[in-house]
Amino acid sequence: MDLKRYLEENLVWHRFILKEETVHTVDAANATGIELYKITKNLVARTNEGEFVMLIVPGDRKVDLKKAASVLDVKNIQIVPFVEAEGISGYPPGGTPSIGHKTKMRVILDKTLLGYDAIFCGGGSRDRLLELRVADVIKLNSAFVADISI
Repeated sequence: MDLKRYLEENLVWHRFILKEETVHTVDAANATGIELYKITKNLVARTNEGEFVMLIVPGDRKVDLKKAASVLDVKNIQIVPFVEAEGISGYPPGGTPSIGHKTKMRVILDKTLLGYDAIFCGGGSRDRLLELRVADVIKLNSAFVADISI
């Protein structure tokens, strides 16, 4: 996936932030000085029906899979192992952005993120973050907004 081209073609305001290579949000926060709650975890998951979904939660919270399953009206959801996630999203874990995925997926954005104009997510690689407007993340994904974190 060419994330930069996707952003430009969709006229999305954005800003890339270079950093040392990291995988986890807490490490990205430490490397950049950005508050952990503003850096998202973008988790590829699979429903019991085999559908892939993207779950977006703040870096200081954990996803509640039961809540996410309820939002999608499925029996259960499980996080996809790291070794499979890149093939589905098109990006390595730790670099997965909130938009522009290889596989079209339903997306749930945790409602706590509505408290910010902009959030930071994986920038397509493990050595950069991407700042996006929350409204653009919702619009481009036709995302559900719900309480899916603890």
